[in-house]
Amino acid sequence: MKNTLGRQFSRASETYERWAIPQRKSAKILVDFVKPHGWVLDLGCGTGFVSEFLENCEVVGLDISEGMARAYREKFKRVVVGDAENLPFKDKSFDFVLGNFSLHWSDWKRSIREALRVTKEFVGIAMPVYGSVSFSEFPFPKAEEVLEIFQPEDFKIINLEIPFRGMDLLKFFHYTGTANFKGKKSFKTKRELIKLSKDLEREHFRVLFLKIRSRAF
Repeated sequence: MKNTLGRQFSRASETYERWAIPQRKSAKILVDFVKPHGWVLDLGCGTGFVSEFLENCEVVGLDISEGMARAYREKFKRVVVGDAENLPFKDKSFDFVLGNFSLHWSDWKRSIREALRVTKEFVGIAMPVYGSVSFSEFPFPKAEEVLEIFQPEDFKIINLEIPFRGMDLLKFFHYTGTANFKGKKSFKTKRELIKLSKDLEREHFRVLFLKIRSRAF
């Protein structure tokens, strides 16, 4: 499944930046919210939205997708192809770890615990949660469960609009690599997709922003 996910996002690496507008907005909000400094791990870095907004930081990207890692390396140099659930770093290797729109694709409980293991100060997470994308079958985490388990020092929930309608909304999911996911039993036919696109109006991601102190775990 992880190999499939990596290939899926590799295929989207060339179109991701043009279409992933909510993800970029989320990255800016996350950086402003956490205010990282020092050495920062951009966890599930993609093409580097979080890293673009970091100032006066030394950043390392990590992504499960080789295609995304190649795109990231062209801009930020230091990147590792790896799994958020089993980070290839020693304890407290970074001052901060930031994950934007990435950990819901993994076993998010394990990934956040791994992020806490490798940071000295804070982990900052932006994660779409239940209530996102009304027609999606994706098993988004419930915000209440995440908050109960990790008890962040600070958090907020923001609805981020997806600025596409109809068929363009379906293209958004395709070109950002998010059309398919674990647990989906079947793909909709072209006819079903066309019918669905006619009914699609405003959609949004309900995004949970977390700031978790390292010493809490």
